[in-house]
Amino acid sequence: MSNWQNFCSVWQRVRYYLIFLAALWLSLGVPGCSSPPNSQTASSPSPTQINQTAQRFDGVTINVITQDETVRTGTKRRIAGFEALTGAKVNLTGVPFQNLYNILQKDWSSSASKYDMAVILPSWQIDFIDAGFVEDLTARVKSDAAIQWEDIAPIFRNFSATYKGRIYSIPLDGDFHMVYYRTDLLKQAGLTPPTNWDEYLAIAKRFHGKDLNGDGTPDYGSCMSKGAADNNTSLLISIATPFLQSQGTAQGTFFDPDTMKPLVNNPAFAKALDIYKQAMDYGIPQDENLGNVKARELFITGRCALTIDWGDVGPLAIDLSVSKVMDKVGAVITPGTTEVLDRQTNKLVVCDKFICPYAIDGVNHAPYAANIGWTSVIYAKAAPKVKDAAYSFFSYMSQPAQSNVDVTIGATGLNPYRISQFKNSDPWIKSGMSSEAANNYLAALGISLNSPNMVLSLTIPHNQQYQFEVLDAVVSKFLGNKITTEQAMQQIEQRWEQITNKVGRESQHAAYRASLGL
Repeated sequence: MSNWQNFCSVWQRVRYYLIFLAALWLSLGVPGCSSPPNSQTASSPSPTQINQTAQRFDGVTINVITQDETVRTGTKRRIAGFEALTGAKVNLTGVPFQNLYNILQKDWSSSASKYDMAVILPSWQIDFIDAGFVEDLTARVKSDAAIQWEDIAPIFRNFSATYKGRIYSIPLDGDFHMVYYRTDLLKQAGLTPPTNWDEYLAIAKRFHGKDLNGDGTPDYGSCMSKGAADNNTSLLISIATPFLQSQGTAQGTFFDPDTMKPLVNNPAFAKALDIYKQAMDYGIPQDENLGNVKARELFITGRCALTIDWGDVGPLAIDLSVSKVMDKVGAVITPGTTEVLDRQTNKLVVCDKFICPYAIDGVNHAPYAANIGWTSVIYAKAAPKVKDAAYSFFSYMSQPAQSNVDVTIGATGLNPYRISQFKNSDPWIKSGMSSEAANNYLAALGISLNSPNMVLSLTIPHNQQYQFEVLDAVVSKFLGNKITTEQAMQQIEQRWEQITNKVGRESQHAAYRASLGL
């Protein structure tokens, strides 16, 4: 790994290498994500358009459900084309993110379900598979040349879509966090992008309260979404990961893989909670209620120096109908730390080449594949013809001819997940990005995705309870100053242990180890 680390170090100092690194990652496998036999690695060739006669589904209606924000927009974008091509009718329902899992769980448990297919988080998929709700798509995928399965990057193909060697979903999106910064502001101030969280907070403090977009109104140093029930505690996890994981993906971040003890009551998680709260000092008033959509709007209208988000910000920044930061946005791997948790002593220790073997210039980075990416599933009890049409719709959405365009449009909520989408900058430049911006964006994505210390999203049974019920609720109280750092950690630990023991400690332990490839 020494050559890769050297290139990463150079990348931080010399912009020329951005173009080189954007291509370099494609020649490497994705650490921590083993491929099944005979599968291709990330060096797959660029896809080609496959001419295939579309199957007709005249008179067939498909009912689809997903969250009601950007992913719904991305799905809706392809309905008219699919209907014209196949004769099918697609009804799309969007519901608030915090309600989607429970609505789908209730619907598919009923005797008269409304929904034939859904676009969901991979972390929920295991619950639906175990309940027998989700169709096995292995045979369909293997016989579908148009989907160009090997062009889907291994982490999404093998982690999002596959469970126990079988394919249950079609990835439509690739998700992990990065930091976005105003290149013009940092250049004028003689600053470089943040490599650790202390630098992130220092930059945020430097620009907070200044007019950043020339409208005469004071603006903000950091726009980091924190709103309860809006999938925002994943940002807290991104702060915590470099403190908690330094030995590579298989070390795990959420639980100790040897004992299944939650890694949430220790100095590392305490540091993350405090950084998360400290960032509020440089955000908008009532920062604890800021949601994803509003945070992105603030950044792309020039009101923030920094933000942390999924891949959406890159293409949103070139949307001239709303953006005030065209060609003023850079992206970088999420900040790291020079101290990490020693799990034996439960204390923070300084990184060295043994403790942090993947560190870059002494900084341990652990980019978080938050959610991994939205993925599509089919209800196993839907009518056979409906399942055929549902698969055809998801295949159509995922095929390069459609998806390689969709991921370049910020409003779709769909981020790169195919090898061709990282390898070829032409669609990004065609979408309106400058060559420099496209190469910067793709390089930051590639460096994050190819990190040997990447943190995988928690994908074990009842993840919905661990992360989107317990963690969301406790962190919301913490940000609202209703509980202390120590109380927050204790409550998360106690309630996570309760879930584990109720579901079955041995089975949850086995599932967690399996999710890490152990």
